[in-house]
Amino acid sequence: MKTENIVVVLDHPDESRNIGAACRAMANNGVKILRIVGERENYDEERIRILAIHAFPIYEKVEFFSSITEATKDCAISAGTTRRRGKKRKEKLFLPEEFASHVSPVSENAKIAVVFGNERTGLTDEQFSQCTVGVTIPSCPDFASLNLSHAVQIILYALFREISQNLTGFTPITLDRIDISVNNICNNLQKIGFFHVTGRDDMERFWRSLLARSAMSESEAQYIEKVFSKAAGLIQSKSAEESKNI
Repeated sequence: MKTENIVVVLDHPDESRNIGAACRAMANNGVKILRIVGERENYDEERIRILAIHAFPIYEKVEFFSSITEATKDCAISAGTTRRRGKKRKEKLFLPEEFASHVSPVSENAKIAVVFGNERTGLTDEQFSQCTVGVTIPSCPDFASLNLSHAVQIILYALFREISQNLTGFTPITLDRIDISVNNICNNLQKIGFFHVTGRDDMERFWRSLLARSAMSESEAQYIEKVFSKAAGLIQSKSAEESKNI
């Protein structure tokens, strides 16, 4: 993992100045890739420049996307930030230091996305479901909401400190590639009647989250696909043989 491959994703930020402040936080930690879910015309470049100051070149290279899924599809891991816990908020929420340690084995060739929600609402359940892991920053329950740029600074600093230890690792597959594996797994499960068509969405979300957290290599993804394909083939062959003998 290296700072050049950390991606900051802001989902429909409200205030242009907060984008500028987030750019400064990124620059403090050597992070240069900014992506925004939203429309460019909704933001005032001059207001962004005022807060970004010398970090404005980060915004000049910003890319805009229609969804978190699109903004993170070339990443190996996408971490949604949240202060809320609940059934739809992942099984585990990492603290910033835990998240940094979790992704530290990832190769310097793979991108890691950190996703921040709107200043007023944070990430909705639907937006959060598009991320593969969750990160939370502990704060006083009497005033738990953090300024957007402060949250960006805290999490990126934890990653920066981890990276400074010069850890190396392997290259996990991207989320786009994981979706291919998920489709393969669910197709084979559906062939053997493991679930009804109406249960497929939940199954796909489960496998996408699980496989992304595991940070698989390409060879591991192929092996898992072969296991499910072979299992489905064996079960179908057995069912066909039993039907002949009836």
